[in-house]
Amino acid sequence: MNVNRYQVTGMTCGHCEMSIREEVEEIPGIEEIAISAQTGELVVSGRGEIDDAQVLAAVAEAGYTAVRA
Repeated sequence: MNVNRYQVTGMTCGHCEMSIREEVEEIPGIEEIAISAQTGELVVSGRGEIDDAQVLAAVAEAGYTAVRA
């Protein structure tokens, strides 16, 4: 399983986490999402190659900024 980690800025609460989760879970191939407003970390995993550009775009669509950690 491939695992990618991202650092997200601007998350402050559970609603922030949910907004990002809803966008990221629409990406084909993503099987698991772990996100923490407390640490600012987003971890996504899937069986195939995970496209960073898609993940970063999904985070941006939710209104936040992320970089690959």
